[in-house]
Amino acid sequence: MGIAESTPDELPSDAEEQLRSGEQQLELSGRRLRRLPGAVCALSRLQKLYVSGTGLRELPEEIEELRELRILALDSNKLERLPDGLCRLPRLTRLYLGGNRLLALPADFAQLQSLRCLWIEGNFLRRFPRPLLRLVALQSLQMGDNRLRALPAELPRMTGLRGLWLYGNRFEEFPPALLRMGRLHILDLDRNRLGGFPDLHPLRALRVFSYDHNPVTGPPRVADTVFLVGEGAVERMAERDEPTPRPPPRRPARAFEDEEEEDLLIGSSGSRALGLPGGSLPALEAAPGLGT
Repeated sequence: MGIAESTPDELPSDAEEQLRSGEQQLELSGRRLRRLPGAVCALSRLQKLYVSGTGLRELPEEIEELRELRILALDSNKLERLPDGLCRLPRLTRLYLGGNRLLALPADFAQLQSLRCLWIEGNFLRRFPRPLLRLVALQSLQMGDNRLRALPAELPRMTGLRGLWLYGNRFEEFPPALLRMGRLHILDLDRNRLGGFPDLHPLRALRVFSYDHNPVTGPPRVADTVFLVGEGAVERMAERDEPTPRPPPRRPARAFEDEEEEDLLIGSSGSRALGLPGGSLPALEAAPGLGT
């Protein structure tokens, strides 16, 4: 059976049934859509919109009419740019943009002051988007598999950040700005080109550090409460006086969509909620909804 294709400006036939559920959620993922149907932007009460893996190439400026939108999933499409209208969604808390063709973010992206979770992995970002520095409420930032080589010195302005995923980039040196991110819980630098690390004790809130698949000969110096993933990590943690901390869930799906679920990310309760096995943690990947 082929992928369903809708006419350019009409809602799919089952849209009304979806909206009658009372949740104000619309699922368009997996359909063939070069652009978002114009009728979607007229759904002013819509709160959750999923348009993943559709082949979408552009978004209309009219998307700003979705003033009640909380969650927007646009991952695994062919977007090369974002319209300014997307930056005018005052209630948006979760935005999924992974697996597109983005080179940059709009200057007005900083207007998304309610944003708490941003996945922008698997794009073509060569520089850290500076509008992100003004998103002080952002908690979870997934930027893996881009082309970053450095981070801005102003990164510590992002005081709300708890999880930062930078795996699969092009870092050759540990970014100095990270040493001033004292509230980070999770830091993933897997699959870069790092040859060594500074003392990471200044990262007092750190719970998990992944550095696997880098040309290093051993683990960094960290507090005994940090779960390590990488060369020599098992041996280092076995030397500790305290029991090895449990890893957080590996990749929570988009089930973390409600604010009351924020605290499920780290710890055994999160692992059980997601049905994940304990033990190994091959590579940490981004998880929405980090607790403070």
